[in-house]
Parts: sequence; C-alpha cells; structure tokens
Amino acid sequence: MSTEFPIRTADQLPAVLQAFRKESGLSQTEVASRMGLTQQKLSYLELNASNASTERVLALLSVLGVELVLRRPGSSAPSDVGSNTLPW
Repeated sequence: MSTEFPIRTADQLPAVLQAFRKESGLSQTEVASRMGLTQQKLSYLELNASNASTERVLALLSVLGVELVLRRPGSSAPSDVGSNTLPW
C-alpha cells in the first residue's frame, strides 16, 4: 500500500478507510470494539465517513495507526514542523 492517499472529495474517504482497516488485518468488529462502537455503527461510519464528526474519523484513524496530514497540492512531502513555525 502506498504511503500517501490524497483525498480531494468526501466520496474517496470510505474506500481508503476500509483499505487501511483491511491492511491492518482488523475486522470491523475488532475496530468497533476498540472505539466503543457496535460493528453496525462502524460499518455505517466507513460507508458514510463524510457525515461523521472529525473527532470520530480521527479516532478511527488512531485505531488504524494512521495519521492525518494536511498539505497544499503539489507541495513536497510532509516534514516534521515545529509548532513555532505555524501561522497561528
């Protein structure tokens, strides 16, 4: 599996989330249990990720061992950026 997956539309997110879960060798039931959800709720989350809260999606990414990195299209690969370089 490649290391970067640009997501430009909400429709792309479900397939990527499912692929990360499967690559991790985890079933929906296992991931749901770790998140305190039922398997049915996790299935809904995977299929309708665009309707999920950011908190819920970040929790899922954490269980899957995946991080969210935001960068401008065409910029170089993400690097470790110190908090003192951020504009806020």
